[in-house]
Amino acid sequence: MIWDSLWVTGPSRSGKTARLVKQFCNWVLSETSCKESYYTKNQGQKNSENIPRPLYLHQTEPGVLVLAANDENRRGLADKIVTATSGKYPVRCKTPLGFIQDEVSLFWPLLIQLLELKAQFPVRLRPETEQELATKLWRSQLDEGILRRAGEPEYRLVRRILDLLQLGASSGIACEKINDVLLNAIAQQENSANLEPQLITSLLLNWRNWCLERGFLTYGIMTEVYGKYLLSDPTYQQQLSKRYQAVLADDVQDYPALSRHLFELLLNNGAVGAFSYNPDSVVRLGLGADPNYLEGLSARCRQEVLTQRPFSCLGEASTIPMQELITEQIMPLSLPAAVQSIQTRSRAELLRETAEVIVKAVKEKQVQPNEVAIIAPGLDAIARYTLTEILTKQNIQVQPLNDQRPLITSPIIRGLLTVLALVYPGLGRLVDRDAVAEMLVVLSKEVSGIEAEISPSFPHIDPVRAGLIADYCFVPHPDQPKLLPVRAFDRWDRLGYAATTAYGNILQWLETQKTQQELRLIPSPISLLDRAIQRFLWNGNNLPYDQLAALRELLETAQHYWEIDTRLRQTSSVSPPLKEETQAKGTSPYSITAEFIQLLRRGTITANPYPVHPIGPKSNAVTLATIFQYRSSRRSHRWQFWLDTGSPLWAKGGAATLFGAPFFLQERLGEPWTVEDEKSAEEQRLRTILADLLARVSQRVYLCHSDLAVNGQEQLGPLLPLVHACVSVVCDPAVV
Repeated sequence: MIWDSLWVTGPSRSGKTARLVKQFCNWVLSETSCKESYYTKNQGQKNSENIPRPLYLHQTEPGVLVLAANDENRRGLADKIVTATSGKYPVRCKTPLGFIQDEVSLFWPLLIQLLELKAQFPVRLRPETEQELATKLWRSQLDEGILRRAGEPEYRLVRRILDLLQLGASSGIACEKINDVLLNAIAQQENSANLEPQLITSLLLNWRNWCLERGFLTYGIMTEVYGKYLLSDPTYQQQLSKRYQAVLADDVQDYPALSRHLFELLLNNGAVGAFSYNPDSVVRLGLGADPNYLEGLSARCRQEVLTQRPFSCLGEASTIPMQELITEQIMPLSLPAAVQSIQTRSRAELLRETAEVIVKAVKEKQVQPNEVAIIAPGLDAIARYTLTEILTKQNIQVQPLNDQRPLITSPIIRGLLTVLALVYPGLGRLVDRDAVAEMLVVLSKEVSGIEAEISPSFPHIDPVRAGLIADYCFVPHPDQPKLLPVRAFDRWDRLGYAATTAYGNILQWLETQKTQQELRLIPSPISLLDRAIQRFLWNGNNLPYDQLAALRELLETAQHYWEIDTRLRQTSSVSPPLKEETQAKGTSPYSITAEFIQLLRRGTITANPYPVHPIGPKSNAVTLATIFQYRSSRRSHRWQFWLDTGSPLWAKGGAATLFGAPFFLQERLGEPWTVEDEKSAEEQRLRTILADLLARVSQRVYLCHSDLAVNGQEQLGPLLPLVHACVSVVCDPAVV
């Protein structure tokens, strides 16, 4: 029957998402003539004719909640539904965390009553702001003795403690109960003496209460508040059932345990559901996902198993012998011919030969760049730069997948921060000669007037001239650093007309901003940043996308930072730790600007712009990604290059596994994580990675291995037997 909830299971690329979209169309595009609304039927009953009823999606009727595992998949799923239904039906498509965030904001007045909070609009804290405020709040309790026993720096310890709040909330564990979970989990751990569950729970409770009193919401606090208060509240449950008559969730193996509580609530109140599950594509297991617990929801659904893939792939024929080789040490007669290897002595040679194989294949038209993916367990700056440099020199574009770099790595961001330090008093210690020189280069790229027509694509002050100006015209000072006129340099005539004019324009603009700042005509540092961008960087020109993304992230971060500062100043009762730290740093009104500059310089903020699909030549690009990024995107290619195949990182969770994540899985809640558990998890991780990646490649896999890693150590990772079992590729050095 159409009203039976559907559970679709299948491997990667087997058509699960397409099946969900079809089910959605079955719901809303049913040709039955029955016009009875969904809410006229009694829960659990069918009409006498046993005719399935369609879902009616109108403004006055409940809608359909559509969920996807991550934001990229969410956009793809929403586009497919809109295309299949010609955009006739309103669909709310969210990630699980995005849905929780919206619900907490929407029902904030109800939460104010339930938690007896002060009536004020909630403000969401970004992770970097959460980290900074929590560090200040806990600094008096995290003394040197505790840090020494923990054996890790303050920054990392604070992040781990905050992650425990998110993990517990995702698992449906209240903050007060985290102590019980940790006590049981670490009782048999070797480093149990380094961790104090009572202290961790006390810190988290203090942090949560401090944030709620001020209307601050983090991801962890929002998730806990939603699971603990909203989901159990009768008023919210009634409103939820009125708003949604169906739920459609794709890739639920990557959802937190709390999602099952939401789904069961909807199903119990008469909603119909459709879910897809892929046991080989569990990507977020160490980030709060609980696939086994979500799979228990299948008992309430009609189950379908998909096995046939919609396109040719290496798939099972390659997966089974490769898995047997690395887990059972069973040597197959031979690996498929589609699996080849590139083997070198050093990693530098490996990067070069990998790029040469791609260049040769593209030139010989064996494959298009957008049909190639380079996948690695971890991508360092050397690998990114080398591969990008070689390929782009051969007119082959490279697209790093979800490349998030600290904002401070961008020269234009560093230049703008130097502007802040030169205009606002008391920030002289944050600027030096090199920073001034870089600022001059950045701000001289576009200047108004006739000189802009000379060479608009290049800076009018090159690095050599900028260094000379900084040497002779920059006057450092702890409170009032300044730039002198160009004639302070005896040989200023050596600079040339373009550089002299550009420097004069920059100097005049800075002096004007200083004067206006003294007269309080600049509302905030955000306004100053916007003025500098408009005057020197934008100036009516089209900036590259990466620069636009960095500038937008800078302004959004600054806006957020000052919004938080405003809320803190409005709070009448500031906690003692923050009071003491504020007094220790002084009461300068510009200390917040100094903290903002230092926050960015620590590299804790990355540019994460709204993703866009490239068009034109840049759309035909080689994909460069880590294993986690590639599997999360659910993409597929004709050719895959597995970089650093001999690395031990292929079996490790790395940054995609939070500390304490196994403690909060429902099937083993609070159980210790032993060496045997870790070994079993690594074997399972390797099996799923192989199955997932091989299902996403249709023609060829290159195992790229160097005997020595980037640090000079020999690589003896778990995939090394695969390298020895397949055919090696001999590269032609004359290709490049």
